[in-house]
Order: sequence, then C-alpha cells, then structure tokens
Amino acid sequence: MVTFGPSKDHSYPSLTRKLLPWTFYAIIPLVFVRLYFYPCPLPHSNPILISSSLPPSTLEEESAKETPCDFTSGDWVPDKWGPLYNGTTCSTIKEGQNCIAHGRPDMGYLYWRWKPKHCNLPRFDPNTFLQLFRNKHLAFVGDSMARNQLESLLCMLASASAPELVYRDGKDNKFRRWRFDSQNITISVYWSPFLVKGVEKSNAGPNHNKLYLDHVDERWAADMNVFDLLVLSIGHWFLHPAVYYEGDSVLGCHYCPGLNYTEIGFYGVLRKALKTTLKTAIERRGRVTNGKGIDVIVTTFSPSHFEGEWDKFGACPKTEPYQEGEKSLEGMDAEMRKIEIEEIEAAKLSAIQFDNLRLEALDVTKLSLMRPDGHPGPYMYPFPFANGVTERVQNDCVHWCLPGPIDTWNEILLELIKGWEYQSIKEE
Repeated sequence: MVTFGPSKDHSYPSLTRKLLPWTFYAIIPLVFVRLYFYPCPLPHSNPILISSSLPPSTLEEESAKETPCDFTSGDWVPDKWGPLYNGTTCSTIKEGQNCIAHGRPDMGYLYWRWKPKHCNLPRFDPNTFLQLFRNKHLAFVGDSMARNQLESLLCMLASASAPELVYRDGKDNKFRRWRFDSQNITISVYWSPFLVKGVEKSNAGPNHNKLYLDHVDERWAADMNVFDLLVLSIGHWFLHPAVYYEGDSVLGCHYCPGLNYTEIGFYGVLRKALKTTLKTAIERRGRVTNGKGIDVIVTTFSPSHFEGEWDKFGACPKTEPYQEGEKSLEGMDAEMRKIEIEEIEAAKLSAIQFDNLRLEALDVTKLSLMRPDGHPGPYMYPFPFANGVTERVQNDCVHWCLPGPIDTWNEILLELIKGWEYQSIKEE
C-alpha cells in the first residue's frame, strides 16, 4: 500500500517567499504603463443624486410623478403592517361595516396591500392629505358606496386629526358634514344614488324608482359652488326597477311588469345620468371667472361577491383575495366600468378649454373584484352566530368592511391629487 504523508522537503515554501516580493515589484510598473495608455473611464455620475439633498425614496417618488402610475393592474400582496385604524379607534364607521366589532373571527383580510405591476402605491399619509386640502371643501356624492368610501377616508384621517361632525340631516343621516378646524377643511357626504333627479321607491308608493335623466339632483348640485373636490359614485341603484323620464315624456323603464312602457335596461340610463352630471359640473364651474375651480373624480363601479342567496349562510365565504388570472372582469361589472370611464374621458374633452376644471376616473373596479374576502357578509350584524348557525342570515356582500380593501381607494385618491398638485407646480 502506498501512503502519502507530509513532505520533508521545505525548499518550495522558501522559494515562494523569496519570489513573491519580486513579482509584486515587477507588476507595479506594468500597472502604471497600462493606466497611462489606457485610462479607465470613471462611472457616470447621477447629477440628480449629487445636486439634491432629497433622500432616495423621495427622489424615486418625484421621478415616478413624471409618468403617471397605472393603478388598475396589479396584485394583492401580503402586508404585515395592516390598516391605519380599527373598529374601536374610529368613531365614524357605519354600524353595518364594523366587521371587527361585530365579531368577524378571521383577521387575514386586513393584511393585504394592492401592488401595481409597474409602480408603487405609497401608504396613505393622513398629514399629507390634510395639508393638500387645507382651506378646502371635499364632497362625496352618490349612493352607499360613496358613503362607504367617505367613512374610510374619515377613519384614515382621524389617525392624525379628529373630525368634528357639524351637520346631519335626512333619514339615516344621509346628508352630513365634518370639519377639521386646525386645517380649515370641510368634508361632506350627499345621498344621491342616481346623481340626477330621482324619486326613490317606497313602501307607501310605487315599487319602482323614477329618474329624470336631463336634470341633475339639486339636493347636492345647489352647493356645487363651494366644492373644491367632488367625488362621485353610483351604479348599484340602477339595477332596481325604475321608470325613466327625459323632458316631459317617458323614455322607457327597467323591469316594470304591469306598466305599459318599453323595457330599455339600465346601461344607457347610467350613461345619460353621468353625462348630465358631468355636463352640469362643467357648465356651472368651468365658466367661472373668479379663478376658483373644481376637481371632479368618478369612482368606478364596485363589484359585489354574492356566491349564494343573500339571506343564507355562506353568501360571500372567501377569506383571501383572488390571485391574478383567477377572476376575470367581465359581464355587468366590466360594462358599468366601461361606461363610467368613457363618460369621464368625453367630459375631459368638453372641459379642455377650461383651466380651472379637472376630471379623472378613480378606477377601482378590477382591484375590488379581486377582494371577495373584504365584505361584512353576515357580520353586518353583531355576532350573528352567537346562538349557532340559523337557517336564514342576512349577508352584505356589496359594501366593504372598515378597515378593509376600500381604504385602498383613498390611497389611490391621494396619489391622484398629489399628481395634480405636482403638475400645477411644474406649470407655474
């Protein structure tokens, strides 16, 4: 057997120690010759980073403003931080949307964030919002989704400054107003489920709504001259039975058996209602000469997520978001969104001649479609299963828990406003 052990010959390490210094001395002249004839180019400097004292995160945000972010395409990703508020820290949550206080057992729906594909959506900064709206009046007008978004915003702002309720009126306090005195900010909500003039169905009268499509609802429009930002939200009430009027004649109806009117559906009616509303805003505020303008934002249709009967257990049972590709935007949800986007774009063209009027869509349809887990479901009432699962239980698979996915709408709202502010500064 042949074995290998340590060598007894130490001449090789000794020779290495002698040659190494001479090798080093020989290389130095070669390096100087190489640099003299072939100098290395310096790395390109970034003049923005050198000249600016802003932190990198701020610089990235400033750069991003040059190219508006597309918030419509993205994914819901896990978020360890959770919401700015909860069911006990905010006093303005409507009872039916306070899912935590009503005993919803799973909390996972609170720990997701919307991540656009090609940009970042910053977390909501209440102090930034309050600073941008100093001395201004913001109004939410529309149906219960407008109210849902308003109450989300109030809760987010209350994490920095508490609002004071200064006015309320109407059944279920459908007309309310809050003040942030330190910033001189007013935030109002106006119930107007069609935006145009309407007579809502009642137990004492006809079982259908009446809409007058060529007249805006003056319950809110009469105050339009005091608004700085108007956020409009409609859609779900157009699914109810209704008779439609234009001028002095009946245009048609939607689901009106027993009445001698032509069935025309509701898509065209939604379009006419938006057209009348935006046209009125342009006419009343675009032509003012005192310099006071208005911004108008239309929040697009928010899909519901009923998977069964509204009054049975498991109507909207999901506890996590849909993943990309798992749920498509189609059918009524897609059509309602399409109409709203098209009408806001048409209004932009009509208003292009006015410098004091800006219009935009707050496109939340797809990101909302992907959150079947964010509704109150049976927890629209306190502890619905305290005595076990009953045969019938009412579910809300339309509105959103607070806190919940709807908070993202207001994160995007703030980014739209910041973008407008940035553009205004650039143009000065």
